[in-house]
Formats: sequence, C-alpha cells, structure tokens
Amino acid sequence: MTDNTETPAVVTARREIAAAAERIFELIADPARQPGWDGNDNLAAADAGQRVHGTGEVFTMRLTGDKVRDNHVVEFEEGRRIAWLPSEPGAEPPGHLWRWELEPVGGARTVVTHTYDWSGLTDENRFARARATTADKLRASLDKLAELAES
Repeated sequence: MTDNTETPAVVTARREIAAAAERIFELIADPARQPGWDGNDNLAAADAGQRVHGTGEVFTMRLTGDKVRDNHVVEFEEGRRIAWLPSEPGAEPPGHLWRWELEPVGGARTVVTHTYDWSGLTDENRFARARATTADKLRASLDKLAELAES
C-alpha cells in the first residue's frame, strides 16, 4: 500500500511527436535504445537482442548506479502500447509500472503518453524515489524520444 498523501501515485506526460508510431515504438520496445532517451538519467545500458514482442517477456537493464533490473512486460500491443514492472533480478516486482501508449494522429504524427504508476508499490524503501518521479521527468523522456524519432 502506498503512502501518497503528498504526491500523486500516477504521473503522466503527453506529447505529440512528428514521427510514425512504428518508428517511435521501436525506440521504446528495444531496451538497448532506451538509455538514449531516458529523461530520468537512470538507465545506463541493456544488452542488444532483447527487443520486446509480447507480454510475459523479461528484459534486463543496467542502471546508472550499476544496479541491474529485470523488467517484466505486463502490457503489449505492437506499435501502440507497452508497459513493464521492474524488479531486482530474480525477484517479484514491488509494484511500480512504466507505460507507453502511442496514438497515431495522421500523417507521420503520433501522440505519445508516458505514465509512471506506483499506486501498487509495496516496498517502502522505494517511496522517496517514486515521489521524485514527476511529470517533468516523464516529459524529459518524451522530449529526448521526440528528438531521436524526428531525426
């Protein structure tokens, strides 16, 4: 159960990007590409060859502090939606979710919604970090993602 008296437990940012949904989705669904657009400055690297293709998959990411996270894919619709729950390697996820939703709006333009949901977070040691993940940080990821996708 979260203590969200000060900060909303679901944070969302949205932006229109001048690129096709398929191009944007490739940048999100390939973990090796994620550090290039991470606005939280949290992701260091991921091994190549982990491109996500469906729910139930797990990809591994190395964080900037040299910690490793398994990311359990819980939502997936090719080119449209992907969400994962991070965890310590080999452990059950403590309940915070990262989601990306893409909505083509005509031509090569896509509205991208990025959500961080920690309403199910059970590890109190992670609450401070969860509270620090604001809409501005999500927007920073969207801005970096747009820069890559539009180039």
